[in-house]
Amino acid sequence: QVQLVESGGGLVQPGGSLRLSCAASGRIARIYAMGWYRQVPGEQRDLVATTTSTGIKNYADSVKGRFTISRDAVKKTVYLQMNSLNAEDTAVYYCSARLTYMDGIDSRTGDYWGQGTQVTVSS
Repeated sequence: QVQLVESGGGLVQPGGSLRLSCAASGRIARIYAMGWYRQVPGEQRDLVATTTSTGIKNYADSVKGRFTISRDAVKKTVYLQMNSLNAEDTAVYYCSARLTYMDGIDSRTGDYWGQGTQVTVSS
């Protein structure tokens, strides 16, 4: 009933930039927050940045000043502008959303994830 579809990953050289996008679709009634997480094989999934419907943003210390999260509420899309990328940013990036959607006449609230997009920073 709910889909989060990421795009924009790829290979970039150190110091370069990428912009990730994540669009939510389905019978969504309300989105409370959206964000980005990343995961390296064998390690836990870590928060990168989140933004709430009221505009509160949160960043991991490792990306502050380099990454910017933004959101288009009408398009139900969240973006992650990543600048000054380095090898430590290499990971699979996952989009997440806390939302309420309509399941028939019932409403359901929960956390949903995209399928992930690979970001590789290498020369």
